[in-house]
Amino acid sequence: MSNKQAIGLFDSGIGGTSIFKEIHALLPYESCIYLADSKNAPYGNRSKEDILRLSIKNTEYLIDQGCKIIVVACNTATTNAIAYLRATYKLPFIGIEPAIKPAALNTQSKAIGILATQGTLSSQLFHKTTDLYSKGIKIIEQVGDGIVSLIETGRLESDEMKGLLEIYLKPMLEADIDYLVLGCTHYPYLIPMLSKMLPSHIKIIDSGRAVAQQTKAVLAQNDLLTTNTQKPNIQLFSNSDTAVLEAIVKHQFKVSYLDF
Repeated sequence: MSNKQAIGLFDSGIGGTSIFKEIHALLPYESCIYLADSKNAPYGNRSKEDILRLSIKNTEYLIDQGCKIIVVACNTATTNAIAYLRATYKLPFIGIEPAIKPAALNTQSKAIGILATQGTLSSQLFHKTTDLYSKGIKIIEQVGDGIVSLIETGRLESDEMKGLLEIYLKPMLEADIDYLVLGCTHYPYLIPMLSKMLPSHIKIIDSGRAVAQQTKAVLAQNDLLTTNTQKPNIQLFSNSDTAVLEAIVKHQFKVSYLDF
């Protein structure tokens, strides 16, 4: 494995770009290959077997491109497939988990909300993490049905999205949460809208920065941090409408169609 090789990332669509942006900000000289598996989005409504199959497909493409590390930039794929991926392939994997720990440790109202996909909330890994940190704390879990599909079709700021969020936030507000944990990499794109809808004392947490820091740490441990000081090779691929991915990264990077 060479430190000149790229960081590989995949997600069930464009949401994992919230992770890619954090990694690129922290490691600006690292080359990256990002796969947006938008034609199969959302993963959150699929069976565990289906999620595993899609995760293997994406992983093997990134390995074939010579990636030195793979970031599973999808909460649902992490919770359902990362154990298998780590046991099967030799390169390092970075996963995404909802940031329950900081919310649980810092809540004053002893109530936190978690907005995530069904695939994440019903997974064994999620329940293990929740059980570890939730003693004496009320956790209001909410499946974000429809959110990913709206983001994937360019309707992030639509009235339909606002209507869904009002429904999903209502039981959390009634429970007096003071932390909202975003359990899907698509959801950080909702933060501007959520900030307007929630009382100012409610803190919104996502995992992006922590994942970037973990990626850097694992690369360093494996002596894989790049020594490149030139502009890196950033490749973003979508197997659906590339315009949506281009818009979400504000046209800062070239996006190509790829049938994977």
